[in-house]
Amino acid sequence: MLLLIDAGNTRIKWAVATGTCAVAGGWLASGLAKHADAETLVEAWRQWKITHALISNVAGPEMREKLLYLLQQAHASVSVQWFASNVSAAGIRSGYRNPQQLGCDRFASAIGARSLYPGRALIVATCGTATTIDAIESDGLFLGGMILPGLGLMATSLALNTAQLPQVGEQIEIVTPFADNTHDAIVSGCVAAQTGAIEHAVGALEKRHGAVQCILSGGAAGMIAPHLSIPCDRVDNLVLIGLHAVALESNSSC
Repeated sequence: MLLLIDAGNTRIKWAVATGTCAVAGGWLASGLAKHADAETLVEAWRQWKITHALISNVAGPEMREKLLYLLQQAHASVSVQWFASNVSAAGIRSGYRNPQQLGCDRFASAIGARSLYPGRALIVATCGTATTIDAIESDGLFLGGMILPGLGLMATSLALNTAQLPQVGEQIEIVTPFADNTHDAIVSGCVAAQTGAIEHAVGALEKRHGAVQCILSGGAAGMIAPHLSIPCDRVDNLVLIGLHAVALESNSSC
């Protein structure tokens, strides 16, 4: 069996798949853990006869070593492959100036989005610790994108670095555009910045391509989605879906 792992900046997401002749995203089991709770993953992974792991890791070398240790504890003979951005994979061609510099999570998300919406021009907005907004043409060309602080990081940074402003952190609520108090004004401004960037990206790609499908993913997607003035499908676990698509492409029996 195949273990897919998405090690992000705050959480580790995972899914178990057969790896053969299946639909990307069709998993036998899935779960997540915060970095501090990573040890709990060993028991979850031991329940499956995992032979191979495909990993996207943007959390740095310490997390890489941690994941290797956890995998060895769960399955001593597991084969490990580290997913990396490349010139092309699973229907996506990278238009990045240096394809290897593109974050492997962004590349995997693009692959996942195309596997779900083949032949469509796409804006993929992943709203996590950082917000990334990437453009993909209908023929699978990854044009590039934007990176900005995520909703929580943006609000926290403003609160920490401006005198007498309240700390909002993860306590973000939906507010009206014109807030009548400082706390909600911070949140309103941050939400406007996030939605404005996504809507700008969709508009720019529409001018270039015509009809565009917007996809929203990530932990803050539920907070941002109600404020968007454009239709946008919400899809969870795009990185894992992309990893699964890559694994299925490499399986010649399918």
